[in-house]
Amino acid sequence: MTPRQNSNTDGQLSPALTFGSAFKPSIPAFISVGFFSFFINLLMLTGPLFMLQIYDRVLASRSLPTLVVLFVLVAGLFAVLGVLEFVRTRILVRIGAQVDQRLSRRVFDGSMRLSLHNGANISATAPLLQLGIIQQFLSGPALSVLFDAPWVPVYIYVIFLLHQDLGLLAIVAAIVLFVIALLNDMRSRKPAKETSVASAGASQIADTGRRNAEVLAAMAMLRPIRERWAEKHNKAVSHGVEARDRTGTLGAISKSLRLFFQSAMLAAGAALVIYGQATPGVMIAASIILGRALQPVEQSIVHWRSLVQFRQAAQMLRKFLQHLPPPAERMALPAPTGRIDVLSLHVGVPGERRLILKNINFALAPGEILGVIGPSAAGKSSLARALVGVRKPLSGEIRLDGATFDQWHPDQLGKHIGYLPQDVELFEGTIKENIARFESDPDPEAVIRAATRAGIHQLIMLWGGYDTNVGNLGSNLSAGQRQRVALARALYGDPAFIVLDEPNSNLDEAGEMALAKAVAGMRENKQSVIIITHRMNILSLSDYLLELNAGVQTQFGPRDQVIANIRKNRAKNSAPPQNNSANVMAMTPVRSSAKSPYAVGVNIASDIKSSAVAPIAQNDKRAPDE
Repeated sequence: MTPRQNSNTDGQLSPALTFGSAFKPSIPAFISVGFFSFFINLLMLTGPLFMLQIYDRVLASRSLPTLVVLFVLVAGLFAVLGVLEFVRTRILVRIGAQVDQRLSRRVFDGSMRLSLHNGANISATAPLLQLGIIQQFLSGPALSVLFDAPWVPVYIYVIFLLHQDLGLLAIVAAIVLFVIALLNDMRSRKPAKETSVASAGASQIADTGRRNAEVLAAMAMLRPIRERWAEKHNKAVSHGVEARDRTGTLGAISKSLRLFFQSAMLAAGAALVIYGQATPGVMIAASIILGRALQPVEQSIVHWRSLVQFRQAAQMLRKFLQHLPPPAERMALPAPTGRIDVLSLHVGVPGERRLILKNINFALAPGEILGVIGPSAAGKSSLARALVGVRKPLSGEIRLDGATFDQWHPDQLGKHIGYLPQDVELFEGTIKENIARFESDPDPEAVIRAATRAGIHQLIMLWGGYDTNVGNLGSNLSAGQRQRVALARALYGDPAFIVLDEPNSNLDEAGEMALAKAVAGMRENKQSVIIITHRMNILSLSDYLLELNAGVQTQFGPRDQVIANIRKNRAKNSAPPQNNSANVMAMTPVRSSAKSPYAVGVNIASDIKSSAVAPIAQNDKRAPDE
C-alpha cells in the first residue's frame, strides 16, 4: 500500500486541505442555516402582527372567537419558531465540529513542523488554540447574529409599510447603533489583539514551568519564573479589562439607546394616533418590530469580542496553513537497506541562517557503525537531528539508499528510521504503546522482539508488564528506564537506519552491557548505526569515527586510524614528558568488573600503543551534554 491517501474512514479530508476549502463541504449546511433563518425572522413578525390584530380588530369588535382563533394560530407559529431555532442551533454546532475535524489533523501536523523548523520559541499549541476559537465561534450564538443581521432592512421596510414617519425614525435608530458598533470595533481591536499576544506568552511560560517543576522547586526558581509569568499574565488581564471596559461601555450605551428609540417609536406612534394618521395597533407593532430590528446590531456589540477573536484566528490560521503546506505526495519507494550518504551538509539554527554544521561529508554502508565524537556544543546532536530528518539542512544532501529525504513520504521514511534522542520523553500511555510508536494495531511479537533486543523484556515483566502506564512524559519511570524503553522504541520494526544520541547517558553498568549487546545485534542485522556519545566504552563497537569541533568535521575514517591521529595530535600539543611518559589516549577493549567484553577505557601509556587499563566503570570520561 502506498502512502497516498485522499480521504479517511473517519470523515476527515485530505491533509492537503486548505483553510478555505475546509468550509466548502459545509456550504449546503450554511445554506440550510440561511433557509431556517429566513423563516425564523419571518416568524418573528408573529408577535407584532398579533398585537396589531388585538388592538385594531379584536378590541374594536369585542369578538372572543376571533381572539381564540388568533391565539391558537400564534401559539402554533411560535411552536414552529422554537423548532426552527432548535434545528438551526444544532446545525451550527455540527458545522463547527465538522470544520474542526477537517482541519485538526492538518493543523496538528503543521504545529509539529512549526516546532521543528522554528525552534522552541514558537508555541506549537497556538494554531490548535486558534482552531478551537474558530470551532467555538461557528457553534456559538455570535454566528446566529450574523445570519439575523440581513433582516434589519426588512424589518425597517415593514415599519415603513406601517407609516413613513415611523420608518424614518427606525432608519435613524439603526444608523446610530451601527455607528456605535463601528466605534466598538475600532476601540476594542488593539487591546483585544494585545490580550491575545500577552495571554499566549503567559501560557508558554506556565507550560515550560510545569514541565520543569522539579527544577523550579529544587533550585528556588519558582518565584522568579512566577514573576515572569505574572508580568505577562497581568498584561493580558490589563488589556482584557481595557477591551471589556470599552465594549461594555458601548454595549450599555447601545442598550440604552435601543430602549430609548423603542420608547420614541411609541411616542411617535401615539402622536400619529392623536392626529388620526395611525391606529393604536400600528403604534404597538412598530415599537416591537423596531426592537427586533435593532437586536442584531446590539447583539453584535455584545458578541464583538467573539467576532474579533474569530477574525484574528481565521487570519492567523490561514497564513499558518499557507506557509506550512503539507508534504507533497510521494510514490512509495522500496524498503531501504540502510546505506547513508552525507554530502556537503550545512545545518543552521532553527529560524535563523547561522550555521551549526559546516560541510559534513561521510558515507555508511548497511551493517556499519559510526561513532560521532567531539566536545560539547560541537554540533553532534544537531547532526543527529539532521540525519533523522527533523532538522532541514540549509544546503547539502542526506541520502538513504540514494534517495534524499524529501523523495520519501514522511510516514514511510519514519518506519525505516530508529531514533533515540538525547533528551528522552515518553508519551502518556502504556509501555507497549510507546515501544510500538503508538501504532493503532501493533504486532505484539514485534513489540516483544524490540524489547528483547534492547534488553528490557524481563525488566518490563518486573515493572508490571507491557500494559503498565508510563505516566505523563514517562514520569512513572526513572531516567534510565525511560532511556531503555526509548531504545526499544528505536528498534521497533527493525529499521534500516538507527541514530543513538547519548544512548548511555542515564544507564547503569547493566544498562550499558545491554546497550552494547543491542548495538552488536544491530550490526548482525545489517542495520546502519550512528552513535553520538562522550563515553569511550561504547565506541569500541564502531567501525568508523567522525570527529566534530565547533560544527566542523575535523576527522572521519576507520576507528583505529582516527584514534591514532588523535593520539598524535595530543602528543604534539602536550608538554615535554616527565618520568619518560606522555599523556596519550588509547582505546583498548577490556573486561570490566562485571566481566563485560564490551568495556573500553582511557589509557595512560608511555611509549607503547596500548596497555591494560582500569575498567570503564572507574575511568568514565564524560563531558556535559550539548
